[in-house]
Amino acid sequence: MNRYPFAVEPGKPYVQQVGEWVADVFYDALPEAGFEVRDEQIYMAFQLEKAFADKRTIFAEAGVGTGKTLAYLLYAVSYARYHRKPAIIACADESLIEQLVKPEGDIAKLTKHLGLSIDARLAKSQDRYLCLNKLDRARTEYEDPELYRELYEQLPAFVHKSEGMQSFHAYGDRKMYPHLNDRQWDKVNWDPFQDCFVCDKRHRCGQTLSREFYRQSADLIICSHDFYMEHIWTYEGRRREGQLPLLPEHCAVVFDEGHLLESAAQKALTYRIKHESFEQLVTRLLKNDIREILAVLIDEAIDRSEELFVLLDRHSRVVPGSDRREVRLNGELYGAVARLRGTLDAIEEELVFESELYTLDGYQLRIVEEHLEMMQKALGLFQSSGSLICWATDSPTGLTLVIMPKAVKEVLREGVFSRSMPIVFSSATLSVNGSFDYLADTLGIDRYLSFSVASPYEYAGRMEALCPLREGESGFSGKLKAAARMLLRTGGRALMLFPSREELAEFQAAVSGCEELSHLDFVFEGEGEISRLIAEFEANETMVLCAVTLWEGLDVPGPSLSNVIVWSLPFPPNDPVFAAKRLDAASPYHEVDLPYMLLRLKQGIGRLIRSRDDSGLVAFVASELQENPELTELVSGLLPEGVELRFG
Repeated sequence: MNRYPFAVEPGKPYVQQVGEWVADVFYDALPEAGFEVRDEQIYMAFQLEKAFADKRTIFAEAGVGTGKTLAYLLYAVSYARYHRKPAIIACADESLIEQLVKPEGDIAKLTKHLGLSIDARLAKSQDRYLCLNKLDRARTEYEDPELYRELYEQLPAFVHKSEGMQSFHAYGDRKMYPHLNDRQWDKVNWDPFQDCFVCDKRHRCGQTLSREFYRQSADLIICSHDFYMEHIWTYEGRRREGQLPLLPEHCAVVFDEGHLLESAAQKALTYRIKHESFEQLVTRLLKNDIREILAVLIDEAIDRSEELFVLLDRHSRVVPGSDRREVRLNGELYGAVARLRGTLDAIEEELVFESELYTLDGYQLRIVEEHLEMMQKALGLFQSSGSLICWATDSPTGLTLVIMPKAVKEVLREGVFSRSMPIVFSSATLSVNGSFDYLADTLGIDRYLSFSVASPYEYAGRMEALCPLREGESGFSGKLKAAARMLLRTGGRALMLFPSREELAEFQAAVSGCEELSHLDFVFEGEGEISRLIAEFEANETMVLCAVTLWEGLDVPGPSLSNVIVWSLPFPPNDPVFAAKRLDAASPYHEVDLPYMLLRLKQGIGRLIRSRDDSGLVAFVASELQENPELTELVSGLLPEGVELRFG
């Protein structure tokens, strides 16, 4: 593989030469291959040149059809080869990653039409991999044992051997098990309570082996926002433990759909505490030759932890439309936290003394100390209730307490934006009323470049926008009738977007008994691996894809997607994260709920027209539009120029 994608002229600034090469690609090479030259794409390319030359952060707001991915890929690959370090492409979610690397995706196009061999490797999130220990448990349980035994038998032979591996191949990726629905996959995938550091299978784990592979990439490492932020959050801790960071040193970062980075950062900075996991961890110490005072403290800590989780169960309530339970903070809970922290302090002091006796395994001791340190940070944050968001989640093995800091800007400012490297935010929706300051402030970005370019597509005459509810149609039954008319009108070929899994499940249960739609094929998010469902949808022009997470990123040009049906306006859920944001807002509806809904809705509308030849309709099956003139005006304002919202 040639180091540079073009002949380099010594003595001339390299990034300037990249810009000239990119101009040749857009003006000559791609048009000769049948690609359309887009002024918006070329404008974006020259804006990126300055960001890469000066190692700056840039907000690149580019409308649908701009071809922004090709522009940033050309710069990222060239920059990576110059610095001999990979560039990171961080996508909002796994479906966006698949869109980028699929056989007909943008990386494949550059390879085919420019003769440019790009070394692009995937760094997938941990929960996208099979956990061998959970699989062992699942294949002996009562529910679906044959399913999981079959998975076990299909594992590569080297997983079961103890001798050194002569060769291995990738395995364990969620994509390799498309037939599993989300519930089945959750029983065997990695989760935050798997103790990988002391797992005797870690050197044969698919997740571990994948890291060895992607770390060797010469050009691009493609990951999710979540994974990149997990890398930032765990960087120092992994180095202290003598482990490699999740990602290698890199020369640049592109955040595709960058407006979603804040939520990924909050997720990565989240602490999770579970009584069962804590008990299993500290009871390991009791199997060693330890002093009685430490054994008594461990028993006391287990009792204190159990007390805390009993109180959490008592003082939390299920939030409708969310899988999170709201925790009602009070003196009783604060007291239980203080007592547990006091016992953990005493254990940590005794472990210092115990380590000097050399009666405990050093590696096991370090794992326990790291876990206790995490708990102390989390519980300390819990006691500072003004600076956290917390909730509880249910599972078959008990409650999990989840604690998240409200503001992540300081971590981002120090861990990401203080580095001297180009950072690109790419999306069709980055600004608010023409300004990028809102996003920059929430992310801790002090200095940045920015630009906006509109979509080059002609929407008038190609997009129809409807609110199809008729007089007398209300509630769930009215929405079902209106949606059915829209589905029959296009003969399927529709993406139905739901704001919550509860609304999706309600529709799924009802549509199975709807005889007039029985000739259409419906697929529902959660029934299988998402990229497989999308591929089925693209291949079957009578199919209806029903989803909760595909408001962004889905790219299906052509007649397979001729109809986008918005079941309800995507206001944020009434969960603890948004409840905390509302408490900090002077006008929660206008500062939190409306901006979130409008941003997500604009992304959803953007799923329809994905090429210059596309056409179709967007239907809002939302009674709010009939009842609220302000909302109607705002939604109308999201529509492309020349497209008007009609009723009935």
